[in-house]
Amino acid sequence: MLTVLLGLLCLPLGQRATFSALICTTLFGAAAAILVGGANIQPAHLFLAFVLATVLARRHEAAAAIRAVSFGQPGFWLLCLVVYGIGSAVLLPRLLAGGTQIVPLGASEYANTGSTVPLGPVSSNFTQSIYMLANLICFGMTVAIGSRRGGFRTIVVALLSYSAGNVLLAMLDIGTYATGTQALLNFMRNAQYTMHFDDEVNGAKRIVGSYPEASAFARATLGAFAFTGTLWLFGRNAALTGLLAVASFALVILSTSSTGLAGAPLVLLILYISMLWRTGFDPTLPFSSAAALCAPVLLIALILAVLLDDRASEIVQRYADTLIFNKSSSTSAIERSSWNSYAMQNFFDSLGLGVGLGTVRTSSFPVALLSNVGIPGTVFYLLFVTTALFGQRNAPNTIEADACIAARTACIALIIGDALAAPTVEQGLLFYALAGLACSSPRDQLASVLLAPAASGANA
Repeated sequence: MLTVLLGLLCLPLGQRATFSALICTTLFGAAAAILVGGANIQPAHLFLAFVLATVLARRHEAAAAIRAVSFGQPGFWLLCLVVYGIGSAVLLPRLLAGGTQIVPLGASEYANTGSTVPLGPVSSNFTQSIYMLANLICFGMTVAIGSRRGGFRTIVVALLSYSAGNVLLAMLDIGTYATGTQALLNFMRNAQYTMHFDDEVNGAKRIVGSYPEASAFARATLGAFAFTGTLWLFGRNAALTGLLAVASFALVILSTSSTGLAGAPLVLLILYISMLWRTGFDPTLPFSSAAALCAPVLLIALILAVLLDDRASEIVQRYADTLIFNKSSSTSAIERSSWNSYAMQNFFDSLGLGVGLGTVRTSSFPVALLSNVGIPGTVFYLLFVTTALFGQRNAPNTIEADACIAARTACIALIIGDALAAPTVEQGLLFYALAGLACSSPRDQLASVLLAPAASGANA
């Protein structure tokens, strides 16, 4: 009711209001707007219908959405992935029935026993197909809205709002846990998932925010950190983006998720490389040049400070041992490793075709691709990512180009998180909204000053 009411309120305000609300509703990863048997329809997926209605009502945006999936465009390869995925979900579990043993993803009488079952259709063949179709629609709608500079600005503001909302909900998660009032957040934790919002590690609460578990929260926060961190390093609205970047990075570290702790150094490295590539120590960009020079020095100083302090060194070592280095010997890690082993056997048993979208559970995105949609689906995905994230469409060193680089960095951060822990091929609406922004190229109106660098020196 809340999701539908929000959609009805946003409809008269137009596509920008509905799209902004869509991005914010992706925060509620532990919520279900509708429960259909064992399937959870999340608020963002339900709200996508309102965005679709407002975008298709405008001729320019409707034409842009169609062009986004035409041959030669990134959306075409995503369309191929979705078509192959849906076809594989319908046909392959039936054509290859009993040909291999699987760890099923969907609900079945065997799904929670920890054992394997003969290959056959599962309920998640349907739900994952719906999710992938929704991802295609979200990507097309994002590209369509981003085809105008006003819409492009709306997407950026919506993503910044998402980052701020993620920080706020994490604070609420911590606050309600500390005061014993977790029940206040039950309204957004109503999905039929296994919830882990009361877990602790070495006495520290595992931060889950509005997600069902710490790894999902850390993965989403890595994306928010990469997006806001890139804009901050490029000097775009540095006060806001800097605050959000620092807060997001701190939450990733404090989440106690091995996904976040293992992914954070990689994201930091990508941010540093992006900054060097973007600025080239350009003297007209003093902030970024200073950051490029000082970052290695500060990192070395921090490492030395920890090593020289015995107590700090012991705390860091114990923390790292528990969450990273000794993680592979835990019961959870052994179980997840067995999922990947069975999934790779499914890939070979299917002769590289996969056993169908949404059929098997894994613990790594590359393994999920290969085992579920095989070589054809993996090729389509790689073509989509390559063309969407690495095809330069805006003049360099402009507001639009910087926002596209930030979206690309955020997508890579989410892929890193998925490579460490993703159970399925589906990466969520946020990933495809970021991918849509990364390949958007607005051509009308004057550039917005929202993300203009702070005036300094010659730039003033």
